[in-house]
Amino acid sequence: MKRVKLIVSYDGTNYCGWQIQPNGVTIEEMLNRHLSDLLQEPIKVIGASRTDSGVHALGNVAVFDTNARMPADKISYAMNTRLPSDIRIIDSAEVATDFHPRKCHTVKTYEYCIYNRRFPDPTKRLYSYFTYYKLDVEAMRKAASYLVGTHDFKSLSTWKEEVPDTVRTIYSIDITKEDHLIRIRIRGNGFLYNMVRIIAGTLMQAGQGVIQPQDMKRILEAKDRGAAGPTARPEGLTLVSIEYPDEKQQEALIFQEK
Repeated sequence: MKRVKLIVSYDGTNYCGWQIQPNGVTIEEMLNRHLSDLLQEPIKVIGASRTDSGVHALGNVAVFDTNARMPADKISYAMNTRLPSDIRIIDSAEVATDFHPRKCHTVKTYEYCIYNRRFPDPTKRLYSYFTYYKLDVEAMRKAASYLVGTHDFKSLSTWKEEVPDTVRTIYSIDITKEDHLIRIRIRGNGFLYNMVRIIAGTLMQAGQGVIQPQDMKRILEAKDRGAAGPTARPEGLTLVSIEYPDEKQQEALIFQEK
């Protein structure tokens, strides 16, 4: 038995998110189906991030266990001939048998894209959120600065009973604008349910002048979802990458096991 790690890229437009559910096709379902067919055994992947319906990814991570003799690094090639064109395996590699993508220290990077001009561009509609309200990017940057560091992000997340700890650390928030496209890139040690989309929605309120940048401090201290802005739409969000700082140690374990 070996454990294989996949780096998965996908356009989430036509999927009901990552996690298997009864009301539509998901990324997890597609991976399980095609891996099981390829390796001729039942496969169930474990994903690092359960992205929502319509959310995209450049570097989500999943693992699975297999008895198949196919080398781990060849699985990506074989899978990409079977998967639909909106899902691709960017890399596949063997990892230590105790490696779990959600139980390791990680650095996650998300990007939220906003298309900001008078009229929408139909070619941007699947990968950015459109708003015709003029956004003050500098005000958004000032508001974002209050979120960097370790805070209780209860106000900026959708509460889930199974996640009682709402303290997270944001390492950086970079907001750039090129032509009409505003990018909010956030790096942190983990994110709560809808956290990035709520941050994006609240930063847009700062950009519109609905709230002042310094109001972010009050919003954090409130620990009340009602204090923050709306949840921004999913199509603007992309999971860029999931980094494992201790991954080299995990790779060393593989050689020890062998």
